[in-house]
Amino acid sequence: MQPKNLQRLLRALARQGLDVNYFNGVYSVRLINSPDVPIAEVLLPEGFPIEAKALKQLANLANVRHPNGGCVCRACATPDFHPGDAGIAIGSVVETVGQVIPAAVGSDINCGMRLHVADLTIDQFLSQRDLFVERMKGDYFFGTRDVTMTSHTMKALFQYGVLGWLDAMFDQPTGSFVKSDLEQISQESESIFLGGAMEGDWKLAPEELIPDTGLVRDGGLATIGSGNHFVEVQQVEKIENRSLAYAWGIREGQLAFMIHSGSRNVGKYIGGMWRDRTKATWPKGLKYPESQIFPLSVHSHPELVASYLKAEATAANYGFINRLLLAELLRLRLREVYGDVEAPLVYDLPHNITLAEGQGWVTRKGACPAHSGQPVIIPGSMGADSYLMVGKGNAAFCNSASHGAGRIRSRFDLSRQGASQTESELGLTGVDCITLRAERRIEEAPAAYKPIQSVIDVQVEAQMVDVVAKLSPVLTFKA
Repeated sequence: MQPKNLQRLLRALARQGLDVNYFNGVYSVRLINSPDVPIAEVLLPEGFPIEAKALKQLANLANVRHPNGGCVCRACATPDFHPGDAGIAIGSVVETVGQVIPAAVGSDINCGMRLHVADLTIDQFLSQRDLFVERMKGDYFFGTRDVTMTSHTMKALFQYGVLGWLDAMFDQPTGSFVKSDLEQISQESESIFLGGAMEGDWKLAPEELIPDTGLVRDGGLATIGSGNHFVEVQQVEKIENRSLAYAWGIREGQLAFMIHSGSRNVGKYIGGMWRDRTKATWPKGLKYPESQIFPLSVHSHPELVASYLKAEATAANYGFINRLLLAELLRLRLREVYGDVEAPLVYDLPHNITLAEGQGWVTRKGACPAHSGQPVIIPGSMGADSYLMVGKGNAAFCNSASHGAGRIRSRFDLSRQGASQTESELGLTGVDCITLRAERRIEEAPAAYKPIQSVIDVQVEAQMVDVVAKLSPVLTFKA
């Protein structure tokens, strides 16, 4: 079914320099003055807003090419598509040949999702809820966690990710993790995308985190971060695919623990450095691209492309460890409060990363890999259900899926108007949000987000993913 007033909308977008068409739930877009670049496609549920700014950002991204060689060969966007603050639309996916685009990942490198389950009933959890929350608030908000690492451990985690961290911790455990079951964590590394280990280089990490000797007390490790990042306690409400749920250890009635965080200040450091460095390598005398999106060409700067990918992998390794430690602190507190709780890992995957796929590289910004048979985690808002999915490897969407529902109202809009709205209008009725900042609860209210069910349904219909289990929120930690 065509959206209402479609032709009027398309004419309005054309006046903004966009050639946009619509067919069967998919919008195609490119810049009118660039007819020879790939047409980008956006899958959107019926009734979702069409944001010209986001379409322009995606069309600009599809148009990126380096004068010395390198181009985008495919571009698309997932249904949580919305404008990004740094000129790259959230939900964008691009396949490049002969070039990489550092800005297409940005500074939140390897932001991603992690999911654990535990054989605790909701009644058992709620019986000690207050004690559990207070201990987690100490770890997540007040710095009572001890994430002290040796200099050797820090270098190992930057260089080799989860595998490097584990090897170093087996040799010399430190901090809160002397109580961790390292054998369990080791076995669970198979349930992390790429094993949680990319080819990094510790020498590319921030200097203060890699001293020659001694201990490192990193204030960024095992932190949630601001914005839409969270740690959420959930309940497995419904199983849709019983065979996969059984294989993945999921059962109705279990508690689940979902973590959304990334590489924190390390990602900002590396992303910011390479944004500036990439711009500085633009050929002298040539006009900057109008979009201000700068690629690195394999043809003219192969060493810089390799160095950037190594730097991104270094931050990505830190992101994998950050989520692992957030989960491990939670598991340690679960065992203190509820006894011998195993809380095994279901899966951990990124949604801001460049990966060698297709003809060259696929870069996802606010979209996650969804290869055939691979677990996919798609959260709703803190007042809505979240979903454990399985990827179907849809090549038309670069084997990708959404990383959430997508914002419909900005944080500025919510902070400006939200205080005057009721709990019901904000969708906060019954929401148990643990935060030290009252404004965070409003900025991240369910009313800020698009309806998750429509986002899930349209991706299932497009054969990008299938539902394995639905999870309902119990309480959410927001920094």
